[in-house]
Amino acid sequence: MTPSPAVPDRPSLHWVGAGLSSGPGIVALARQHADLTVWDVSPDRVKELRLLASLDIGWRRLNLDDEQLVEEFRASLTPGDVVVSMLPAALHADLAELVLARGCHVVTSSYVSPEMQALDGPAREAGVALVNEVGLDPGIDHLFAHLVVAAAQSAGLLGKDLPMKFVSYCGGVPAEPDAFTYKFSWTPLGVLTALKNQARFLAGGAEQVVDKAWEAVSRLDIAGETFEVYPNRNSLPYIEDYGLDGEAGLKDFVRGTLRLEGWKQAWAEIFTQVESADLEALKQLSAQLQAAHSYGEGEEDRVVLYVALEIDAGEQNPWRAALALDEKGSGWQTAMARTVSLTVARAAESVLAGDFRPGVHAAISDPALCRRWLADLKAEGLNIRAENIPL
Repeated sequence: MTPSPAVPDRPSLHWVGAGLSSGPGIVALARQHADLTVWDVSPDRVKELRLLASLDIGWRRLNLDDEQLVEEFRASLTPGDVVVSMLPAALHADLAELVLARGCHVVTSSYVSPEMQALDGPAREAGVALVNEVGLDPGIDHLFAHLVVAAAQSAGLLGKDLPMKFVSYCGGVPAEPDAFTYKFSWTPLGVLTALKNQARFLAGGAEQVVDKAWEAVSRLDIAGETFEVYPNRNSLPYIEDYGLDGEAGLKDFVRGTLRLEGWKQAWAEIFTQVESADLEALKQLSAQLQAAHSYGEGEEDRVVLYVALEIDAGEQNPWRAALALDEKGSGWQTAMARTVSLTVARAAESVLAGDFRPGVHAAISDPALCRRWLADLKAEGLNIRAENIPL
């Protein structure tokens, strides 16, 4: 019987995948942890970060299709280590299963997949946490949601069947709008296929189902600026996740995507193509859009996230609590990279601190911990505004 490896005095950090959304998080952790190792197929990205941040960031090669490299990665792990997976979402569960056997924790920014959820029992037995949904959306949006609900609870407005409305919208858009209203930082294929995904949400007190994104576009004003928004995925399970499942007065509940004003009109022809296109046609359209509407070198992107809870408490003006994030960036510190990877890095620190019990998790829900995370993200420079919520 092979003896278990000794537990080190200080767990190590391993960041797997150094793509465009990883740089700021890698640098943030490297500044605090000399034992951080970045694993990627190429050293180029890490070399660039070393120069840009003036840091000695460790790097080792990893390709999950190479058995020898996988074995070298496995051998480097010791119980208690934290492994951040910034690989494509479909690979998270495979990596988690691999490192779970070594007694290591995992952090990802992606939604909990059925394959990841299936590892809950083994993770509990192994005493490790598999933490997901800790990027931007999902991620910061969950923190915002739990805090607006906590604010309503503190105001004594929950459990009274008062009419209420919850919205959560997020989107990445160009910082300088153009006629197309959008630019791509990676392949457009994912955006195009998502347009045809069915969405479920609550409106007017009843469940609503929309088969195509462009069929449910509405307008949203944030700090004097108008955006276009639409529901995506299935919002309904989050009613319970956010603690609003006992509220008989909940009339509207939606989680969705945010776009610049004019998006629906600018994309009308694309919607027509997407509606009848097969996968091969979508791939061709994706290539055309990527060539015509990608970010140029040094061009700024923008991320906008808005979460609000409104309650009709019988007063002339309804009670409302809201949190908003509005971030711009470029180069290796794009707004998308900062918001996603800095939150992932904060989650890794939280795992090291023992904030998560063994098992599979989707972000955090404790308001005090949410506030700590947001305080740290603000300290990293993220622009977060609060209405009627103490931070």
